[in-house]
Amino acid sequence: MPNKQVIVLGLESSCDETAAAVVTGEKKILSNVVLSQNDAHAPFGGVVPEIAARAHVTEMDRLVDQAMTEAGVSYSDLSAVAATAGPGLIGGVLVGLMTAKAIASVAGVPLIGVNHLEGHALTARLTDDVAFPYLLLLVSGGHSQILVVEGVGQYRRLGTTIDDAVGEAFDKTAKMLELGFPGGPAVEKAAAKGNPDRFDFPRPMKGREGCNFSFSGLKTAVRQAHEKLGDAASDTDIADLAASFQKAAVDSLIDRVAKALEQFIADYGEGGTLVVAGGVAANQYLNGALGGLVHSKGAALKVPPPKLCTDNGAMIAWAGLERLNAGFTDDLDLMARARWPLDPNAEPAPFAGYKA
Repeated sequence: MPNKQVIVLGLESSCDETAAAVVTGEKKILSNVVLSQNDAHAPFGGVVPEIAARAHVTEMDRLVDQAMTEAGVSYSDLSAVAATAGPGLIGGVLVGLMTAKAIASVAGVPLIGVNHLEGHALTARLTDDVAFPYLLLLVSGGHSQILVVEGVGQYRRLGTTIDDAVGEAFDKTAKMLELGFPGGPAVEKAAAKGNPDRFDFPRPMKGREGCNFSFSGLKTAVRQAHEKLGDAASDTDIADLAASFQKAAVDSLIDRVAKALEQFIADYGEGGTLVVAGGVAANQYLNGALGGLVHSKGAALKVPPPKLCTDNGAMIAWAGLERLNAGFTDDLDLMARARWPLDPNAEPAPFAGYKA
């Protein structure tokens, strides 16, 4: 009798996307439903936790039903239910985790609590079959980290932000320049029309030892340049500010990743892989710069498709499936966590807080 196909339902609700997906052990995404809350948060120029949590409560059941219907499977077909258990906005995390607990209990299948960051970290194994170990640049609105991914649940952090995450810097720059929300795509779009060499913004941490990031000073420099232009700032000025900011941010990332690649190659030898994950991984200017860097180091670059870089349920289902195969499941008393570092043994970074 053939073995039953492994099928996992994954739920994501850590921030401002409500998502549900069904993924198989054969790396097939049977469904991947994502409801963005951009319109709800746009008037505020950023995510409002209370609005996000309320939207998750309202929409999660419907999205689960849609994901199961599109996948063409029943709850009796599931091998496990996975949900983001942290880190994230605790109200949203609770919605997805409690929903997963209810489904797992009724369906009689294992519950798997997934670290949201591990969802991003393992996506390239779903899309590109990347083998362990590999170097990971995790860049999102809440996190900027460089880690060695040694295996499922095995991460060694080489660097982290000591203040703002790069995605946070993009969002705040977009708000400053009144480019709209979400900030990352808005800045990238404006930057495409601008002169990246007009403003000489700082490249924080560039040339320093280690692999840590800093973006607070860069964000401040953009604000000061914008204030100097005042009400007379034209569309060209705004585009040049966006382009100059983007170039400075990417230059800083490239410098830090270059240091990490040198360390990774020293530890594991030539021919490694750099994976880029998180919402900022969709930035094409960044990916172009990283492509040149990894080529010069004899490494490979893997970036999941844009729809799998931003928060989604497929990455949680896949991470859950990987954890299931590794023998990691959770009890129904699993707690939601606002903070959950991938490498709990990493040295504390000054001022990093939950972003580490």
